[in-house]
Amino acid sequence: MARTSGSWTGGTLRVRTFLKPHHVAGAVFHPAWIPQPLDPSIERLKRFRVIAGAIASVGVYTVLEGGFDITELLENALTASAVLLLLTPLTVGVMLFAWRRTGTVRQLRVPLLNSLKLLLLFIGCVVATVLLVQTTSGSNSMLVILGGGLTMMWMAVFLVAGAVRVSGNFFGTAAVHRCLPALLATVTSWLMAIPDLVTGDLHGLGLTMGVVFILGAPVTVTAIALAEAGRLKRRYGIRLGAHPSSLPPVPGPVPPMPPMPPAGLFHVPPQGNPYVRGGGG
Repeated sequence: MARTSGSWTGGTLRVRTFLKPHHVAGAVFHPAWIPQPLDPSIERLKRFRVIAGAIASVGVYTVLEGGFDITELLENALTASAVLLLLTPLTVGVMLFAWRRTGTVRQLRVPLLNSLKLLLLFIGCVVATVLLVQTTSGSNSMLVILGGGLTMMWMAVFLVAGAVRVSGNFFGTAAVHRCLPALLATVTSWLMAIPDLVTGDLHGLGLTMGVVFILGAPVTVTAIALAEAGRLKRRYGIRLGAHPSSLPPVPGPVPPMPPMPPAGLFHVPPQGNPYVRGGGG
C-alpha cells in the first residue's frame, strides 16, 4: 500500500521509495510547496550556482591536500550547519526590515515558517548522521557496526542528495521571494571564505593558489547570483528590494500547443448529401 505524507512531499513518498535515498531526499528537501522555476535559463543558472556552492562548501583545497578525511568532513558539516542556522534567519530578517515599507511579515508567515522547518530538518539530519557515525565507531558490537554501517551508507547518499536540493532552493526561500536563494547563496559562500582570508589559513597552499581557490567559489557564486537576479528583474519585474506582495504576478507555465489537425480544411463536414446516390435518376 502506498503511504503518502501530505502536502510536504505532494504524495510522492511510498514504502518502496525508501530503498532509494536520493528519491527520499528529493521529496523531503524539495517539498511540493516550493514554486516551480520560471524558465529553463534561470534553472540552468541555479545548477551552475549549486556547483560553485559545492566547491565553496567542500573546498578544492581538501582534494589538493590529499583527499577527504571523514572526521574533517563531519566537522565541516557541523560548522556549516551552525553557520546556516545563524546566517539564514539573519539575512532573511534584514530583508524583512528592508521590505517593511511595502508589505508586512504577516503576509509571509506561512512560507517563512515552512523555510525554517526545512532548515531545521536538514540540520537535524546532519547532527543525527554525526551522532550515528560516532556511535558506530565507538561500538565493539558486530551487530551495531553492521547495522550502523548500512544506515550510514543510506544517510550519506540521503544527505548528499539533500544538500544538492537545499543548495538549489536554499531551504525553500524562493517561496518567500524568488531572489532570496541567490542572495543567501552569495552571503553564505562569502562568509565561509572570508575567515580563511582574514586568518591567513590557506590550508597548506601557497599564497596565490590559496587565494584563488578560496575566492574562486564565492566570486563565481556571486556572478551567477547577479545574473540570476538580473534575469528575474528584466523578464518578470521581480526585484530583491521589493516586498513579495508588491511584485507583479508571475505568469504560469505556458500550456502545450494543441495537436495540429489533419491536412485539409479545419472542422469541415463531409460534402454532399449522404442520402442521395450518385448517377442521377
